[in-house]
Amino acid sequence: MAVEPFDVVDLIHTKRDSGALSTAQIDWLVDAYTRGYVADEQMAAMTMAIFLNGMAREEIRDLTLAMIASGETLSFAGLGKPTTDKHSTGGVGDKITLPLAPLVASFGVAVPQLSGRGLGHTGGTLDKLESIPGWRASLSNEEFHRQLADVGAVVCAAGSGLAPADGKLYALRDITGTVEAIPLIASSIMSKKIAEGTSALVLDVKFGSGAFLKNIEQSRELAETMVALGTDAGVATTALLTNMNVPLGLAIGNANEVREAVEVLAGGGPADIVELTIALAREMLALAGQPDADVEAALRNGRAMDTWNAMIRAQGGDLTAALPVARETHVVTAERSGLLVEQQALPFGIAAWRLGAGRARKQDPVQHSAGIDLHAKPGDSVTAGQPLFTLSADEPERFERALEALDGAYRIGDAGDPVETGGPLIAGRIG
Repeated sequence: MAVEPFDVVDLIHTKRDSGALSTAQIDWLVDAYTRGYVADEQMAAMTMAIFLNGMAREEIRDLTLAMIASGETLSFAGLGKPTTDKHSTGGVGDKITLPLAPLVASFGVAVPQLSGRGLGHTGGTLDKLESIPGWRASLSNEEFHRQLADVGAVVCAAGSGLAPADGKLYALRDITGTVEAIPLIASSIMSKKIAEGTSALVLDVKFGSGAFLKNIEQSRELAETMVALGTDAGVATTALLTNMNVPLGLAIGNANEVREAVEVLAGGGPADIVELTIALAREMLALAGQPDADVEAALRNGRAMDTWNAMIRAQGGDLTAALPVARETHVVTAERSGLLVEQQALPFGIAAWRLGAGRARKQDPVQHSAGIDLHAKPGDSVTAGQPLFTLSADEPERFERALEALDGAYRIGDAGDPVETGGPLIAGRIG
């Protein structure tokens, strides 16, 4: 039996005492944990030490590269066109990938979007798309590459072969109170994105009520860390810091978010969804060598919609079939006339989750028809009795707990009162 080159307890002591781990130590730690030599309780101690004491840029880079090395990597070298991808840290009503991928692909750029499922109050892109009858998330490598070549955009499930060490470590962080450690978030996201093989990457790093990190300073630190990791790995990387204090758009759920994405592709849709989609498309196309691309025109003239239709059809989606509609609805109206001055993202995300739009455990099913449709946004004038939002669910007994989550989550003030949105939608750019 081979002798291990390091003792994990020594490495835990080093991090506990704010020391730095060498490249060789990090490579061994990730490999030994992946193959089961390092136990979960030992890795839990290490992740807590990292959470409390942080990591240097070199350590985060080494951790990311070690996680990439734990599995396979993809290559698009033979595709004959540039590749660019986008990753969002997740939020409430964040359906931006849906209009963004076909919009960028309509300019002849390949967009390989390996996406995930929702957990808790943040929705998953795959869950949204699976509300389209017939659409399938799982593609073979051959299907994936063929669709990229033919259509230009693929949104599908990532195979388990990409950065398997990250999957094991993520599950551990989830149950040990170390999810918010910035070195671990950054290496988790970037190991998968770099392994995915894209040549350029735009990060949508959110802050605020409905975001993973509430504080803009923490979100900026995460964005800077991930941009550095991408740059060090040879991936052209930029990031936008975006506001998640208020839900994005007017739809929160799965099928209703697909409807809203299609409205954007048809040249309409809510102003905030359009603004963020255009901003991210410009970033992605600039990195792919098209800084002057007229993205607004592609939404107006139907080019992006044509690519969406081709993308959905290629994965079995029936574009003629109706999207699912919930059996029951509950409308909440304004108690008084005035100005809607507050609408907190997190409670609305939790309410949609309680209606059935999200899952508490990875194996739970979602109800594609469940969710919330907003009829007003902060800054809008409302009159007494006017609908503010509609809850949708298949089981009416879900409404009570959803309404409990929304108690105090929105507020009607008087004309002239300050509107609480936490600032502009796009708060900064890094890279």
